[in-house]
Amino acid sequence: MTLYIDPPAWPGHGHLWSHLVSDVSYDELHAFAARLGAPRRAFDGDHYDIPADRYDDAVAAGAVPVRSREIVRRLHAAGLRRRKRPGATRA
Repeated sequence: MTLYIDPPAWPGHGHLWSHLVSDVSYDELHAFAARLGAPRRAFDGDHYDIPADRYDDAVAAGAVPVRSREIVRRLHAAGLRRRKRPGATRA
């Protein structure tokens, strides 16, 4: 099981956010996020938005730090990338 997280660089709602993804399945992603204590509402189509203050917790739990481009590359390669719906906003 490998999960990946990018640096907290995405602004939203007064915080910086990271993206947490799996390159295997959404089930794996949801299970890891639940162990982290991330609420299901933090799931944004193909990733979890993780606040900067939880980044170190995710890494300590086993998420592998990667650059943001690597997140997208891995999602595409696994067939798990979902495009944002028109008009939808992301954190």
